[in-house]
Amino acid sequence: MSTIGASVRRLIRGQDRASLATVLAGDGTPYASLVLYATLADATPVLLLSNLAEHTKNLKADPRASLLVDGTAGLADPLTGARATLVGRLEEVDASLAQPRYLARHPSAEAYVSFGDFRFYALKAARAHLVAGFGRIHWIDAGEIIEAPPKALVERETDIVEHMNEDHAEAVGLYAARLLGRGGDGWRMSGIDAEGADLRREGEVTRLEFSTRVEDAEAARRELVRLVKEARAKEAS
Repeated sequence: MSTIGASVRRLIRGQDRASLATVLAGDGTPYASLVLYATLADATPVLLLSNLAEHTKNLKADPRASLLVDGTAGLADPLTGARATLVGRLEEVDASLAQPRYLARHPSAEAYVSFGDFRFYALKAARAHLVAGFGRIHWIDAGEIIEAPPKALVERETDIVEHMNEDHAEAVGLYAARLLGRGGDGWRMSGIDAEGADLRREGEVTRLEFSTRVEDAEAARRELVRLVKEARAKEAS
């Protein structure tokens, strides 16, 4: 995988909302809307959309779509920050694949996920356009972004996340405060993959990157222990 692909992957995994562009049914006008998303273990974005929404009506007629993921929040000059537009098609995906990760990322969706008009969609990207600041502009194929996840880790993700939140909530808080500079209490882990862990606190999300790729639960445990030691060392300094 390329370093540019890894940058796009980090950006996608680190956000929880995006601008979705579809083709307006009837006249072909571009139509943009705000959507919430999560990612599958391979970094594919997944959305929970209502059949009643305008963008879903558009997708039924033409599944082509773009998703703009914006990582510039909080910057004094947003144009110096990273953003990526993923270009491809939105396709309905099995809820059993998408729902666990989506609800972990967006707990409030529990209130309507079972409504009959809601379906999960995955963005099957063909390529992405990354703008990482002035002069840092790249087109990249989706094959350099989407990665096959390690099966051994995927099978244990739920167990790891529950264990961290129930038995090591203090450690999760230290990750957020000391390693990521995020304030407030109540941070929880919402997902883990080979390259890092996703954290959430109310409407805030952040991303804890690993120093090395982890392939299974034991490797994840070692990296999480190392990171909490690093966080405690910073707290003591």
